[in-house]
Amino acid sequence: MEEQRQEEQSERAHRSILWYFRGYFEDRPGELRSYYDKPMRLTALTIFFLALTLTLTAQRGTPPPAMTLSIPGFPDGGQIPVKFSQAAPGVPVGEGTSPAMTWANAPAATQSFVLNMHDMDLARNKTTDDQVHWVVWNIPATSTGFPEGVPKGSQMPDGAYQISATGDMYRGPGAPANGPFHHYVFELYALDTKLDVKPTADAFETRAKVIAAIQGHILAKAVYGGLFRRPQ
Repeated sequence: MEEQRQEEQSERAHRSILWYFRGYFEDRPGELRSYYDKPMRLTALTIFFLALTLTLTAQRGTPPPAMTLSIPGFPDGGQIPVKFSQAAPGVPVGEGTSPAMTWANAPAATQSFVLNMHDMDLARNKTTDDQVHWVVWNIPATSTGFPEGVPKGSQMPDGAYQISATGDMYRGPGAPANGPFHHYVFELYALDTKLDVKPTADAFETRAKVIAAIQGHILAKAVYGGLFRRPQ
């Protein structure tokens, strides 16, 4: 019974090959008879699957490159220099100089970007919420990065908004010297929309609203991270 079933499946496969190459065999009737010789059968089968693979590959096309985020001031996963932290000389408490960053390969349909920098090692109020170091949203789709030292201000000249736990500014890393290195993550999202979100007095509430608003609109994401603790 099993042998008969396999023979039927084989015959269906052969008929599929004949259908696929029907134009070829119509012009070469002598080769149609020789097809049922085993060597010819294997050759036709090989050609069939090769043609099928090439067709499917052409239909899928080459996937677009992934969106990337780069910070030239330190390597991804490396230590964040003091100059970008709260420990830099002359920096007011809770502030800092933001690092320059660039991004590339955003999807063509991108309408805006969101940047979310946070400290993954801090647990706020006994919850999974962590520290808000910098949230920037409604960054124009034409933007490809930030210069070093983005100025304070709730709304930037290009229309983007920014906020942190300190206020309307970048909040540099500030993990204590007597503890482990903290993991600071920069997350960049490319969105298919602009967000109808305005800053509030509470940075954690504002971030929650931004994160809720981007759900269902994320076209791509890029991540870059660094480690920091204050010098001994």
